[in-house]
Parts: sequence; C-alpha cells; structure tokens
Amino acid sequence: MLLKDKKIAIIGAGLVGSLLSIYLAKKGAKVSIFERRNDMRDEDGSAGRSINLALSNRGIKSLKEVGIDKEVLKNTMPMFRRIMHSVEGDLTNQDYGKKDQAIFSVGRRDLNCILMNLAEKKGVEIFFSQKCLDIDFDSTTLYFENKKPLNYDFIFGADGAGSIVRKKMKNKYSIKTEERFIDCGYKELTIPAGINGKHIISKDALHIWPRGSYMIIALPNPDGTFTCTLFFPMKGDNSFNNLKNTKDVLDFFNTNFHDLLKLIPDLSEQYFSNPLSSLGLVRSETWLKNNIALIGDSCHATVPFYGQGMNCGFEDCYLLNKSINDCNSFDKFKSTLNSFLKERKEDTDAMQDLSLYNFIVMRDKTADKNFLLQKKIEAKFSEKYPSKWIPLYSMVSFSDIKYSDALKIGEKQNSIMKKVMKTPNIDTQWASEKVEELILSYL
Repeated sequence: MLLKDKKIAIIGAGLVGSLLSIYLAKKGAKVSIFERRNDMRDEDGSAGRSINLALSNRGIKSLKEVGIDKEVLKNTMPMFRRIMHSVEGDLTNQDYGKKDQAIFSVGRRDLNCILMNLAEKKGVEIFFSQKCLDIDFDSTTLYFENKKPLNYDFIFGADGAGSIVRKKMKNKYSIKTEERFIDCGYKELTIPAGINGKHIISKDALHIWPRGSYMIIALPNPDGTFTCTLFFPMKGDNSFNNLKNTKDVLDFFNTNFHDLLKLIPDLSEQYFSNPLSSLGLVRSETWLKNNIALIGDSCHATVPFYGQGMNCGFEDCYLLNKSINDCNSFDKFKSTLNSFLKERKEDTDAMQDLSLYNFIVMRDKTADKNFLLQKKIEAKFSEKYPSKWIPLYSMVSFSDIKYSDALKIGEKQNSIMKKVMKTPNIDTQWASEKVEELILSYL
C-alpha cells in the first residue's frame, strides 16, 4: 500500500479529521490525531453549542467509501421536505427533491463520537488535551505543551475555522487568507419531545420560520426533540443586541414566532442560558506547503445555510483518497495532492458562494409565493426532462456534480426562470405545455 507505515499526524479530532484518519488508516498509514479539547465522549452532551447538521449525498458517499455509512445513518432522521411556518401559523410544504430523496438530520456531537470510535477501531490513536503550539514546515515537526517535538512524514490541519495550522502557514509563507464574519449570529433552542417521546411537529421535515432579515430553523432528533437555531442580526432594531431581558424575548417571539412559544415552554430560560455564536467563512489561497496540508473548515469554513460545510469536508476526504489511488509512489503523493487541492479550491469557493446565497433563499424567498411557484415549475419540468434540467438544490444535495459547475448551471437556469415567471397569468398557466415549450426554447 502506498501509505503503508507512513507516519501521518492530523491536527483536530473533529468530523473531517476523524473521517480522514479512517481513510488514511485503511491505506496502511500510522495515524495520530491531536485534539486540543478533552474527549467529548467522557462528557455529558451540552445543549446550545452547535447547529444540527444535514447529511446529504456528498457526505453519505464519502462515508460509504470506507464502509461506515450504515453505522452513521441509523443515528439520523430523514428530512424529505421543508415546512415553512408563516407569522400567522400557516404551513407551506416544499419537497427537497424527488419523493424518495431526503437529507438527514444528525447531531454534531453524536456524529463526531461515532467517527472517533470507528477511527480507533481502525487503529488510529487520538490524543486529547494536546494543544499544538508550533509547526516546523521544513522538518514536518509538531510542538506541544509538555511534550517533546514529534516528527512525521505528513501532517494535515483539520482543526477548523480557527486553525493553528493555517495561521502558522500564513505567518511563515505570507499566504493570503480571508476570515470574514457576516452580520448574523445564532443561538440554539430546543423543542422538547411530547408524550412518550413523540415529536410534536412533523418529524420528516426541516422546519423554517422565515422572517426576512432573520429566521429560525428546526431539525428533528431521534429522541423526539427538535434542535432549533435562531439566525438573527447581531445589531440593529431586530437583533440579539436588542433582546435584553425576558420581556423583550417573550414580546419578540409572541409577535414573530407565536407558535413556537407553545412548543418551547421554557423559551426565555433557554434563550439566556445558551451561548450566542458568530457566523463567517474562511478562504486560503494555498492549502499545501511542503508536507503539511489544510483540509475541511481549516481552509474553507462556510456559513451553514446550504448544509454543505460537513458534506464538503467529507467530500474532501473522498476526493483526496481518489487522488491518492492514482499515485504509484509516496514521492508522487505530494505533487498529486497539490494538483488536487488547487482544483478543489474552485469548488469550495463556489460552495461558499452557494451557502451565502441560500441564506437569502431561506430567510426571504421561502415565504414568497412567486419563488415557491418557480420551484414547482422547475420540479415539474425536471421530472419530465431530467437530462435537461436538474434543480440547483438537487445538484448540490443529491448529486456529486462539482460545486463550481452547479453554480454556473444554477445561474443559467435562474436567468431562464426569471423570463418564464414574466409570462402573463403564470400562476394559472404554470403547468401548461406553453410554459414547458417556453423553457425548452430558452434552453
């Protein structure tokens, strides 16, 4: 095997670092992961610290490649559609894809624990409470507190948006990086389970309360609860900054999310006890220097509005593995990796652009009747002409079409739909042959 007995270190035991270790171990490498935090498996799960994740095709494909997809999927909840909740409490449904297509809700902590357990079964060693202090890029050496320097054949930085590996790489080589926060934060809330652990709203959907400049989403959990996330501006008239006490919170929710008050009896207590977190993205012009590479959020962290941060990081592992399969020597490994990472950057940039765009879709457009009608037209046309039209969401979530290609195709399709939506009486003619022929003519 190409990597047999090669010593490889991974900084970060998060989702991508843990999955990457499984890929590398299966190729014969001696893999060590160093994690600055304590082992989360020894601690009680703490609420309010992460957004539920939506596992979709790219992530599932990546798990399946190393034979762990079934183990992961049995701990998830399938979501076949969006359910939009209006201010008045009216519900609108929108399927994500075809009738049998779903994205899967999974808790970040639960998934991380599963991946670490599976990694250890493959022989990976995970060292916790190990804060990396420095990296020697010339000798591929790691430095930790209270530990002698450790030398490796290769090192991967999978240590998230605040990556120490990226920062050391930036300092040594003056590479350009972008670390940008958006003017929106998030706070987690939990809808409790009903009687006998039953879900008290539809469990096969992702629920959205779109309100223009802000929104709440809710994803189901196997225990009957829903993990909700309030995405809200940090400052301004309607913002986290303006909700200062219990009365402010209850008045705000009573006006904008009245039905949630009935679903979350201790809403104000949760609101003030759960932390407020920021949202942003990371881009780095270079992901590889000598025998040290970045992967996952350390080089392309994104906002969570397309559910692609984890899926993209998992796909990094899948595609990296595929590129390794094309190598016939370890010496060629680095040049192959460099080519892969340069090509991959175009797609991760596109993924971040798609994620930012989908924030607007979720908070603004999912409450817009014309937008929902447009999606019905696209779905109908795609069902009849699947080789001519794949909706953008399906390209991103239910295929492995490159993100950059999906973005380009999606922009072209959106320009066509803008013309189609100007058709007189489109609300009554949307299912007609005339509209179908119009789309075909534009294509």
